[in-house]
Formats: sequence, structure tokens, C-alpha cells
Amino acid sequence: MRELTRDQLRVRREKNKRALESQKKRVLVCAGTGCIAGGSLEIYDYLKRECEKRCPQVSIGLNHEDEPEGKNPDGTIYLKKSGCHGFCEMGPLVQIDPEGILYTHVKLDDCEEIIEKTILKGEVIPRLLYQLDGVPYAKHNEIPFYHRQHRVVLENCGTTDAEDIDEYIARDGYVAFEKALFEMTDEEICKEILDSGLRGRGGGGFPAGRKWDSVRKQPKGKKYVVCNGDEGDPGAFMDRSIMEGNPHSIIEGMLIAGVAAGSDEGYIYVRAEYPLAVKRLKTAIAKAEEMGLLGDHILGTDFSFHLHINRGAGAFVCGEGSALTASIEGNRGMPRVKPPRTVEHGLWARPTVLNNVETLSTVPLIIRNGSEWYRSIGTDNSPGTKAFALTGNVVNTGLIEVPMGTTLREIIFDIGGGLKDGKKFKAVQIGGPSGGCLTEEHLDMPLDFDSLKRVGAMIGSGGLVVMDEDTCMVEVARFFMNFTQNESCGKCVPCREGTRRMLEILTRIVENKGTLEDLDLLEELSATISETALCGLGQSACKPVQSTLKYFRNEYLAHVVDKHCPHCNGKKKAMVIHADKCKGCGKCKRECPMEAITGEVKKPHVIDPEKCIMCGACLRGCPFGAISEE
Repeated sequence: MRELTRDQLRVRREKNKRALESQKKRVLVCAGTGCIAGGSLEIYDYLKRECEKRCPQVSIGLNHEDEPEGKNPDGTIYLKKSGCHGFCEMGPLVQIDPEGILYTHVKLDDCEEIIEKTILKGEVIPRLLYQLDGVPYAKHNEIPFYHRQHRVVLENCGTTDAEDIDEYIARDGYVAFEKALFEMTDEEICKEILDSGLRGRGGGGFPAGRKWDSVRKQPKGKKYVVCNGDEGDPGAFMDRSIMEGNPHSIIEGMLIAGVAAGSDEGYIYVRAEYPLAVKRLKTAIAKAEEMGLLGDHILGTDFSFHLHINRGAGAFVCGEGSALTASIEGNRGMPRVKPPRTVEHGLWARPTVLNNVETLSTVPLIIRNGSEWYRSIGTDNSPGTKAFALTGNVVNTGLIEVPMGTTLREIIFDIGGGLKDGKKFKAVQIGGPSGGCLTEEHLDMPLDFDSLKRVGAMIGSGGLVVMDEDTCMVEVARFFMNFTQNESCGKCVPCREGTRRMLEILTRIVENKGTLEDLDLLEELSATISETALCGLGQSACKPVQSTLKYFRNEYLAHVVDKHCPHCNGKKKAMVIHADKCKGCGKCKRECPMEAITGEVKKPHVIDPEKCIMCGACLRGCPFGAISEE
């Protein structure tokens, strides 16, 4: 660790800025998890190897220390591994600046042409461009998917080298930390965050400034700052992308929280299923320590801050604050009764600031630009932006960021490009297992904390799963209940036993074996579990069931009364008579209440699938075992 003063950091920042501004030709290969799975690292290696053969110079990083006055030779190619660009449906992605050309679905075989035509000659390759309704878009900021977003937290994801601390500093990184450390009191920092209206992006929407101030006011002594990176909602990957693509923003946010709360130690809790996020966070922490931005007596002051990474084992319940802190302590991740709250009794029973990744990444922007700037975005009660993971039956899946108050219609049809294959929109599951389903009547409702709460849903961490007209909503409810039941820690009876009973009922209904009484029991159990479960997981576990019962009750009735759902597997289930076993006795025909069976005596009979209600009367009545489920 080197000793770094504020003046030295400022000198370094200016030098970094000059080096960054002098970069004329930049090639950014998306190195987010999705694009890596599609082969982007092989594309990066090929471009690096071949560019080094043909170009005057290929540079990785700023390399300002080797270049006088930050000037770089003309013709240098600056090759970078960026974080997630967000346009995951179109990956692997390669962006070439300063032209802003974005190539989609890039394959290893395309690299030669990219080098020869675009990198060396500046020519565009039309076949690699994104096209919408036959119109090609050469520049990434003109593509409707990007053009209609407002990227604030995600601004540096996909546009910078994710592992280069100097590039982060060149883009005004750690300016907010300097300001908080040298120019603001702890009370002023908390007030600025409170005045901004920043609410926790992990799902609850609790005012971050109020939480920080509560920890600040606790008696002096050991305090902690904890970042919740345990993103467990199915289909959600917002926090993962920030950790992979802009890790220093999290570190800076935690440093500011440390100054405000009077803490000298922090933990980032990350899912073990996010190995790339862990790797890049470790790299970022090591470089910040080496530079003197983490450790003892930071920037020559009395403020010290040490940061650790703790990997979770994948338990969804550890997204809850008290379960998360228990896991860091080495105990089983289980929530405890509250109060006392985490701000009073958190990690190792000490006062703790606990925020999620997106919340902490927003903090440096607020301190740097001011609370009024932040309040100018979004709605009065939900200022700022929100990152969403847009997945499901939508044309353009990926990571997006929009102002709070943006409507579902704008997100799904303008940014997402509508539904695949021209299907009709049916519903969107928002907030994962803790959220509810929104329907066509909600398409023009503003997405913010309060509006969603009024209709029985919640933003959660920001997962948006779009479903088309062919989706069975009962199966959707069963899927999320199965997830929640498997992830229940088992500490409290309502969640442990109640969700199990609900899953059994939903499974029975999906199999067309349910009754009308089952629907009443589902509603009764939902209300009981929501009111009596110990933690947020159990209290919100029933939201998918409650919302689908409310908005799609006809589909439950189709399973229960008609014994047939037109959306399950695309065809109706029915009983089948096997001709080689049927003796033509006619007993099944007499037993069938729907007159769905026809046939002559002593000849094989058949069942009309459109009339069959899967009641099983024929199955029970057949003495030859000739009938089975289709």
C-alpha cells in the first residue's frame, strides 16, 4: 500500500483524464457473463493478437506512466474488456469508438473483417449491425433499446475497462469520496443522501439517508458497512452486472457510507454463483489498496477503511439483512426477530449500514452532483433511476435503466421491442418470487415504489419477466412457489409448512386434479402466511399466487372445473384408450359423465379429447387396464 495524498490523487486524475481523452480509437469487447458465455473472450484474444501484428501499437489500459504528458502515438488501438453492455439478446457485442459503432452477434469468424474494414479503415459492416423493421442502426446510442433509456448507475458499464482503476479515476471516480472526506461532516453526508430521496434498490425502498443517520447516531464504537450482493431473484442480474462492470463505484459508495456512519470496516456479500463478480471485486479492492484508497489513514487523514468479500452459498434467504449478517459471521443464514434492527444490532451485534449494490453505486453520483440533480430524475416520492433485468417472451432481453415512473408499456414495447413472434402481451412478473403479476390494465401505470404497492406488487431487486398469451399463469404461480418453498430456511412454521401446503395445492391444480375448495384454501393460506411469517421472504412468498388468483382466476377455474388449460403444453390433456388392450365392453362409455367415449361393442373405443375432463371415471371403471393419461 502506498501513501497517497489528496493532491497526489488529483494530479493522477488529471493525468488519467488527458490519457483517456487522447485515446482516438477504442475497441470495447463486452466481457459480461452473458457475452463471455457466447465466446467474447476468444473474440478479445483474437482481436488483440491480430491487431498487434498489423497496427502501430495496441494498448491495454491507460498506460499513462510510460507516455510523456499523457500523449499517445497516433494510430494506437486501445483494446478493452468492458462490463455488460446490457443488450444481452444481441451478444457477443463489440463497440468501436469514437464512432460509437456497435456490432451484434459477433463470432470469431467476423473478427478478421472487423479488423480490416472497421478498425483499420473506419468502414461499417452492415450485416453485423442491429436492425429493427429492416432499418440498420450503426451507432449504439441511436438503437431504440439504448436511446430510450436513462443510464446513470450503468453509464460506465459497457463503456469502460471494468478492471482499470485509472480509467475509473479519469471519469471522476473517487471525487465524491474526496468531497465527503474533506468537505462534509458526517451529518451533512447523511442529510444529502436523505434530501436526494434515495430509497433502497434491494426491494424494500427504505430511505437510505435515514438508515445511515440511524447508524451515525448510535454510540461510538465498532460499526460496519455491508453491501448486499446476494441477488437471488430468478431472472435478475442487475447487481451482478454492476459488480462485474463498475466495481469501484461500489467501493466508493461504501467508503462514503463509512465516513458518514463512523465505520472503518466493510463487507461485500456476493453469491458464489457470481465468480466473475467476485474476481473483479477482488481485483478492484487490491488496486484500491495498492493506491492507498483503502486501508489505514486514507489520503493522509485519520479515516481508515478495510474491505472484505464474503461469498454466500446461494441461499435466497440470505438476501434478508439479518440472515445475511448471520452468514458472514459463519452461522447458518436465518433471519431473526426484529426489532432490534440492523442499524442497531447488525453484523456481530454492532450497528450496521446495509444497502444493496445498486443503492451504494448511486451514492457517489449524488454526492458529486448534488441531491437536487438526483431529485430532478424520476418521481417525487421515488426519485432517480432503476435498473431492471428485462427477460422472458420479449424481443430484446437485457439490462436496462430508466427513470422511476417509466411505464411498463415504454419498457416492454419501446425498449424491449414488444413480444416475440408477434404474440399478445399477457402479464409481467415484477420483483421475482417476492413480487406479483401485472397485467394489460397496468401497462400505463408508472413504475415506482408507491404505485406498485397499491396494486399488490413490488419492484423487488428489479427483475421483469414478460409473459405472452400462451403462458399458463397457474404454472407461473406454481413455479415461483416451488422456488420459494425450496429456499425457505425453515425457521418459522408459516413459511416452512404453509408454502409446502400451497405448493402441493398448486401442483394438484396444474395437474387438473384440484377442486374449488382448493382455491379458497389458497387464499386463506396466503393471507395467513403473509401476516405471520418471520421475514420478508415468507411475508411476500404468496404475492405471485395472490396476484394470479386476482387477475387470472379464469385460468384456475379452467384447471379446476374444466380440467383443461389451453396454455399448458399447447394442448389439452385427456385420457387415452389403448386399442390393443380394449375389449369393447363399453363399461368406460357408461361411466363417462361427459359422453366423451364412443365405439361399438367388442371393438376398441375412443375418447374425444375436447370433451374429456380428466375425471378418471373411465380409468377406474376399465377392468382390462386399457386406459391411461395421455
